[in-house]
Amino acid sequence: MFFRKKHTSNITKKKTKKELVIEFIKRAIFLIIGAFIVAVALQLFLLPNKIIDGGVIGISMMASYLTKWNLGLLIFGINIPFIILAYRTLGKKFVINTFFAIGMLSIATNVVSQFHHITADLLLATVFGGILLGFGVGLILRNNASLDGTEMVSIKLAKKLKVASVGELLMGINLFIYTGAGFLFGWDRALYSILTYYVASKVIDTVLEGLDKAKSVHIVSDSAREIGDAIIKELDISVTYIKATGGYSRLEKVITYCVVNKFDIPKLKEVVHEVDPNAFIVTEDVHEVEGVRFRKTR
Repeated sequence: MFFRKKHTSNITKKKTKKELVIEFIKRAIFLIIGAFIVAVALQLFLLPNKIIDGGVIGISMMASYLTKWNLGLLIFGINIPFIILAYRTLGKKFVINTFFAIGMLSIATNVVSQFHHITADLLLATVFGGILLGFGVGLILRNNASLDGTEMVSIKLAKKLKVASVGELLMGINLFIYTGAGFLFGWDRALYSILTYYVASKVIDTVLEGLDKAKSVHIVSDSAREIGDAIIKELDISVTYIKATGGYSRLEKVITYCVVNKFDIPKLKEVVHEVDPNAFIVTEDVHEVEGVRFRKTR
């Protein structure tokens, strides 16, 4: 948050109560939708075919199979200790959102369990269950919450122990869970579970990053200004000029930098090469873009 100082303009505007309430309601709606989508994936695709997810949900699915206890209650109950452990590390707001999302998932699994499963084909269950699972989890993550206590604990442990990354810790936990699934349901089901996890992770990335991915572009050329003007004119985006020094030549260079939609990359290359056929172009994926998009002013 930015605070206004005397004799300076106000950079940010504090949200009104109405705006905060609307934001809260929107977040709650998305968390509920995400929870029900995950419940559909679990109850109508994965669980009937003995295919599991990773983390706490996977543990709960195996525990429900062994004990015949309610899956929703197990997901909620097993997650509580993880939520408590993560309270100080991840903050009050995230923990409250997570508590709400997990509670809604517990309710949703009981509601959806009344319906008959959709398919007994293992490949279809794996692919479509993974897609739905990833989409639901992605919606929940986008709204500052989580369904998996193991992720929260991995973040806490990674910060405290400093011997492994969050991803490595999660991988170790899930490896243990899928090994258990192999003994319990058979190794073919364990492999299908890993495939489900992979599909879901890709869908989560898509939901978090969006289909409309951006690319950052660095262009090295002796005609930097002309290239920048052409990009502004033809693509209607802003560019930034960065001063640099050539490693071999030791000559001063100007790099033209911009962020464009991935679908505009072919057009951008065409525009650049019309100005300088020998221009050096480097493109990189951009996972998130925020801020004002400056356009050419007249």
